[in-house]
Amino acid sequence: MSLQKRLAARILKVGESKVWLDPAKVKDIEAAITKRDIRKLISQGVIKAKKEKPSMPQKKGRRKRGRGSKKGSMFAKYTQKKRWIATVRPLRTMLKELRAAKHIDSPTYRKLYLQVKGGMFRSRSHLRIYLEQHGIIKKK
Repeated sequence: MSLQKRLAARILKVGESKVWLDPAKVKDIEAAITKRDIRKLISQGVIKAKKEKPSMPQKKGRRKRGRGSKKGSMFAKYTQKKRWIATVRPLRTMLKELRAAKHIDSPTYRKLYLQVKGGMFRSRSHLRIYLEQHGIIKKK
């Protein structure tokens, strides 16, 4: 039966697992040993090609990787933009809090805001040190 299946697969242009043999006509199938015999059985409907199953629709784009499976140094994992956002947002929030608490006036706020935008400060503590050194706010 394996010879017949192999020949039928080649004729039908499908894989061997996609070839269906009629279980009622086993004797006829075993007697067929040439391609011509197999073609005759295919025309009679004793041997058929199984229908292809529809494939599941693939999601567009690449599958996202979670944080736990990423490899590389800390700065290789995050994009430059994300690093920038993580630095600038707390600094701007701190400036707004200082202005709301009347520790700095509007012109000073504007000047510091532009310095933050220019990337002058690394962190909130770096900004605080700058403010204390320049006498803008008093040490606590």
